[in-house]
Amino acid sequence: MNTIAERIYDYLKAFPPFNLLTRNQLLAVSERVDVIYLEKDKYLFEIDKPVKDHFYVVRDGAVGLFRENNSLVDECDEGDIFGLRALLRTGLYKLNAKAIEESIVYSISSELLENYITTNKDASQFLMASFASNTRAKQSDDDDFIESLNRSSEYTCLQTADYSKNPITCSIHTSVKEAAQIMTEKHVGSIIIVNDNKPIGIITDKDLRTKIATGKNTIEDKVSVIMSSPVITYPETITVAEAQIAMLKNKITHLCITKDGTDTSALTGILSEHDIIVLRENNASSLIKEIKRSYWPDQLKDIRERTETLLTKYLEQDIPIDFISKLVSAINDAITQRIIEFALTEMASKPPTKFTWLAIGSQGRQEQLLMTDQDNALVFADVEPSKYENTKSYFLKLADHINHSLEIVGFELCPAQMMANNPKWCNSVTEWSQQFKSWIATPDQDNLMLCTIFFDYEHVYGDLSIVNQLSEQIFESIASHDIFLNYLGRNALQNPPPLSFFRQFLVEDDGEHKDQFDIKSRAMMPLVDAARLLILSHNIKSTNNTLERYEKLAELEPQNKDTYIFCLESYKNLLRFRTQRGLANDDSGRFIDLESLNKSDRLRLKRSFKAVKSVQELIKTRFKLSQLL
Repeated sequence: MNTIAERIYDYLKAFPPFNLLTRNQLLAVSERVDVIYLEKDKYLFEIDKPVKDHFYVVRDGAVGLFRENNSLVDECDEGDIFGLRALLRTGLYKLNAKAIEESIVYSISSELLENYITTNKDASQFLMASFASNTRAKQSDDDDFIESLNRSSEYTCLQTADYSKNPITCSIHTSVKEAAQIMTEKHVGSIIIVNDNKPIGIITDKDLRTKIATGKNTIEDKVSVIMSSPVITYPETITVAEAQIAMLKNKITHLCITKDGTDTSALTGILSEHDIIVLRENNASSLIKEIKRSYWPDQLKDIRERTETLLTKYLEQDIPIDFISKLVSAINDAITQRIIEFALTEMASKPPTKFTWLAIGSQGRQEQLLMTDQDNALVFADVEPSKYENTKSYFLKLADHINHSLEIVGFELCPAQMMANNPKWCNSVTEWSQQFKSWIATPDQDNLMLCTIFFDYEHVYGDLSIVNQLSEQIFESIASHDIFLNYLGRNALQNPPPLSFFRQFLVEDDGEHKDQFDIKSRAMMPLVDAARLLILSHNIKSTNNTLERYEKLAELEPQNKDTYIFCLESYKNLLRFRTQRGLANDDSGRFIDLESLNKSDRLRLKRSFKAVKSVQELIKTRFKLSQLL
């Protein structure tokens, strides 16, 4: 191998997907790479010119991809791949590639791609995932292709559920006795009530125990009296992952399978929790059951620690991070719900009025994968002034039980006291509404900080109507203070893309984590803040998860879909990366020693950072904040 090929080999082996090739594969590629020198402002390819039979890797310098109006779509620097989409699509180029500064580029032919890269499973999967996530440059006629790649890269590892194709059914006129006899004869634990072969209800063994054996109803009653209705339906393509989430979310053990996934189409099968267990080790469901059977916090501590083992397993299996986060959040919520039930039994009396427990911050966004500190709040229904002090005292005592039990489980007490046992965060609906109104009306730095934490709340336990009432009043306050979103926009721009002028990572200047990179505040929170701001600007009340917010934004703003999908994929990468680091180092994964990162890790992070710049540019334009950066 000649000297130039050796240099190419030594460079490429540090970057994905080339670091995934075998030594012989990479040597074969390196020996046939073309080296291109570009002066500043020199074009590598131009719009409407035939696509060349090559894709490119930046060796030194930077190459910009520009639209016809000369607007910058992407800036590719050392190690970045570009031109792959055009190569796979063929036809004419849809972007200009121009050197932003003096640059050296490696040109790799489609023959090398087919013979050495796509034949390597790991390298091919990385390219497809990278290609699917980097959607900012794509044009409308690529949408279907990119969407199919997105679905493929996310769900190939998730098995389609093998449901029962012969569901046992009866009509709505059947008696409970007759239904029970059918279930016994067929040796099944459930029967679906249908009308014209469309599911309208379901009866399980549990219904027979709780509603008939207890004497609440009689076996002569019609099945309509005790059936659960409406049923939860899914299409025949349901995956094991989707089934797990649906059962956990709805606290049920059976799903009806229909032709198109709705209850207005023909019933084709039934999927039970037992089916899921048979199909795959279903540790998550087992943990949920153990949580429900537990009697003290120490048991829950053991379950939560085992959840981290499950988390590690899912990461190793490359299960999509959005599914993992929902599953872990379901477990965290179940633990919290059980702890609240413990605490209520320890109180001298029943709650004096309705209340709800809210998770806030990362848990409120369903993104608390590791056992970091707890953030929560309590809201109780308004009471007469004469009863207020005793009511608040009751709920503060209840919250104290809950917070300290969560500490036993492993969720540390919040250093900033953002917990429900703090009198500031245990209030009536009216007090909470006034609190939010005050933050919105006076958006100074402290109030904006509180907004970024408390606006991401999720109902965990208690009366849901209280949450809905609070949400309505919050959005009324936002609507009456238009300037608030501008201030929230200014706040969202406080953390610019985390690379210095010379493309080096920005690290902490001093303190305990000096010279370490803060992936939470410098990379993840800017994307979280942007998603929150933009979803609030659309008056969307029920979407708190960052990934779901970007999905919704892509739907609401098709003109900005590319940017939002890029942010979504980048946030997935950052969430997975932080979780993996936290598990490996037995900490929160927040602070990273850059010396521990290889070039591949650095490149993956730098690609995600570009999303921060993209969405912040959009915010600057949307809220007229160009003077800030």
